[in-house]
Amino acid sequence: MKENAVITIISITIIVLNMMMIIVLDIKNAIMVATIAEVTTVTMAEVMAEIMVATMAVITAVVMAVTTAEVTVATMAEVTVVVMAVTTAVVKDVAAVGAGCFNLINN
Repeated sequence: MKENAVITIISITIIVLNMMMIIVLDIKNAIMVATIAEVTTVTMAEVMAEIMVATMAVITAVVMAVTTAEVTVATMAEVTVVVMAVTTAVVKDVAAVGAGCFNLINN
C-alpha cells in the first residue's frame, strides 16, 4: 500500500513538473514572439525612414533642377526681349539724332 502511495506521489510530481515545463515554454515562446515583433517593427520603421529620406532627397534634387532650368530659360528669354527692345529704341534714337546732325551740317 505504501509503495502504491509513493508511486502515485512520484507520478503526480512528474505530471506537475511536466505541466510547469509546458508553462515555462509557453512563456518563453510568448516573450520571443513579442521580442521579434518589436525588433521587426523598429527595424522596418528605421528602414522606411531611411528610404523616405533618400527618396525625398532625390525627388527634391530633380524638381529643383527642372524648376531652375525652366525659370532660367524663361527669365533669359524675357531679359533678351527687353534688352533687344531697349537696344533697338536706343539705336533708333541715336540714328535719328545723327541724321538730324547730318542735316544741320549739310544745310
